[in-house]
Amino acid sequence: MESTLSALPDVRPWRTTAYVAVAVAVVELVVLLVLGTAMLAKPVADRVKEAALTEALAPPVAKPKVTPLGAPTLERSETAVLILNGNGRNGAASVESDRVRAKGYQVAAVTDAPRHDYARSLVMFRPGFAPEAHRLARDLKIRIVGPLDGLRPAALSGAHAVVVIGLR
Repeated sequence: MESTLSALPDVRPWRTTAYVAVAVAVVELVVLLVLGTAMLAKPVADRVKEAALTEALAPPVAKPKVTPLGAPTLERSETAVLILNGNGRNGAASVESDRVRAKGYQVAAVTDAPRHDYARSLVMFRPGFAPEAHRLARDLKIRIVGPLDGLRPAALSGAHAVVVIGLR
């Protein structure tokens, strides 16, 4: 029997061939990755350098001029405020009107805003009353202040500023 077993060919050469083929494939993959990276890196580096030079040589962008507001001309007790509930919660405008009165302002009226989806509270002002509106916003810790938007001065009940109550 020994003579028959020794006469049979070795059954493992295909494994050795497979390992060699995998090793060659891995080496080829590494070579292709290195060459591809080298070929792509040069154009990308050139574009980055060109963009940096263009930005460095570009004239500086002028910042918008901030005009000082000046001091409010009306005292807090002379400033009338319209309170609008812009979040839809019952009583939110009433609570805010108490806060506004506690800060010394007049409350011209308390009512609902045309819509109830304001995410943040804001202060709007009639033309000429920006300093008073900014003071009011500072007193109430409201960050958004701007001119009247969507409201006509006739609808303000004589108010100089409007507080729209949002969710926050």
